[in-house]
Amino acid sequence: MTRIADARRAAAASLVSWEKNGRYANLEVQTSLARSPLTGADRALYTALVYGVIERLVTLDYLIGLYAHRPTEEIDAETRCALRLGLYQLTYMDRIPPHAAISESVDLAPERSRGFVNAILRAHQRAGCRVPLPTDDPLHALSVEYSAPEELCAFWIRHYGEAEARQLLAASLDTPPVTLRVNTRRTTAGEVARLLSDAHAAVSALDGDMVTVQDAAAIADGLREGLYFVQDPASRMAVRALGARPGETVIDTCAAPGGKSFSLALDMEDRGHVYAYDLHENKLSLIRRTAAALGLTSVETAARDAREPDPALVGRADRVLCDAPCSGLGVIAKKPDVKYKSLDGIAALPEIQYAVLCGAARYVRPGGVLVYSTCTLNPEENGGVVDRFLAARPDFSPEDFSLGALGPSSDGRRTLTPHRDKTDGFFIARMRRRDGNA
Repeated sequence: MTRIADARRAAAASLVSWEKNGRYANLEVQTSLARSPLTGADRALYTALVYGVIERLVTLDYLIGLYAHRPTEEIDAETRCALRLGLYQLTYMDRIPPHAAISESVDLAPERSRGFVNAILRAHQRAGCRVPLPTDDPLHALSVEYSAPEELCAFWIRHYGEAEARQLLAASLDTPPVTLRVNTRRTTAGEVARLLSDAHAAVSALDGDMVTVQDAAAIADGLREGLYFVQDPASRMAVRALGARPGETVIDTCAAPGGKSFSLALDMEDRGHVYAYDLHENKLSLIRRTAAALGLTSVETAARDAREPDPALVGRADRVLCDAPCSGLGVIAKKPDVKYKSLDGIAALPEIQYAVLCGAARYVRPGGVLVYSTCTLNPEENGGVVDRFLAARPDFSPEDFSLGALGPSSDGRRTLTPHRDKTDGFFIARMRRRDGNA
């Protein structure tokens, strides 16, 4: 019980830190676990609590307001965090006994507010741990049901209609499996699946050079040995759409953390040049370390602003991947704190993305291929940017591509959605530069 209490205490500390410091949840979790004595199931409980509370934050705060009869923001952070943890365990974690969820959460609260926390959690228990949806406003009800800010709910409805917005919101609460891109220079998907199965990991699918695992606990050894790396199928499809071949010169203009660069190098049988650029020098060391672990020698890194191409490579690349910085609205299921960003900040992104795409295009040789991709489902960051680019660069034309079992693109582009395609939300557009001799 003491170890479980330690996991809850660590989760409470991380949640308070996340809220006060505005840090990304994944960085908070990584930092906390790196210095934590927690092991095994306790680490898993800590992680489940942190991500779970962040994922269900809107609903949890709605419940607090319902029982406390005062705005959640008027409650101090430590007390609010203890309430969120208790309500989350009571409502969404059926393997935790209610008495443990309540008593441990009460212990997490400051002494002055323990009676208050106990009263609210027991009131929720008496109510059957249900979430009664508000009836005053349909948008508010949608927000509480799917634990998403009303602003985001309205955004999805505006762009996709209410029916598909509900599907997108529901998919954002799913727990995606872990997908691995196999290092085909060292092993095969079948061999990786056998090794993971022997380590008691539930392998649920094989697809060419991809392996899907339901439980990520057993993948650490293979990551260290360079047998595979984590990559979503949508990201893999963006690389496939580029169609890199052995011996070519390929540029990944916004490469960090490097997964697409590694996938490109493997498609090229590690023959040729993959230039992995990123704006931030401090992100390149991870790319170099992982490339070394995978045994890939064709990946070369450099810090470079994608809007300002390397003059030595202008017009020389056979293929260029421009995976532009974006709002990340397609990966909420993996990064739940993305949905709490203000959508006001998104308005400035298409201008940046357009400049990044124009910079990437300068690398492409006549006859070469350019792929623009994002992990967002905001049409203005996707088709809007591509349409503007094609209008300004008539020497580039859309070119259709295949996504295998998911079917072909349409007019050289495809939007993937979590509820329909079982991938990250993703946009891919392929274009070819007209050959000067044509």
